[in-house]
Amino acid sequence: MRRLFPIFLLLSLGAFPTSAEAQKLESFKHQLAFPSTLGGGRVTTTEYGDAAEAVTQAERIQPRTTFRGYRICIFLDNSQNARSEAMRAKSLFEENFSNTSVYLTYDNPYWRVTVGNCLTTEEAIILKGRVTPLFPKAFIKNEELTLHNLLQ
Repeated sequence: MRRLFPIFLLLSLGAFPTSAEAQKLESFKHQLAFPSTLGGGRVTTTEYGDAAEAVTQAERIQPRTTFRGYRICIFLDNSQNARSEAMRAKSLFEENFSNTSVYLTYDNPYWRVTVGNCLTTEEAIILKGRVTPLFPKAFIKNEELTLHNLLQ
């Protein structure tokens, strides 16, 4: 199953029908091909023509497919000022990491800000390493991710 999932993920990246979403895909490919300062590696992705149609059909059949994944929790609090502090943490993260998804949630009584959509613990550890200088109390958290989350 672990071998098939990365293939499915790469195939699902070809399911963008609009030009704005296609630009997101191109940006993601560029980000994969030229990683920041972490290792100098290079990744080349190849899309196959019928893969996009297969993913589109699969989404129509099961639109709420979920995957076990990880996010980095950068803020968790239930104090009187937790809401404003959570919004401040979200804004600070968006200013410094504009290419990474950020989620602000309220699960009574806690305000929580989580970031990223990581499929493996290795991805989560790398993201946590990038986030820790700004958010020293950040920790890795198990999450249920949807296909929509992964395609953002």
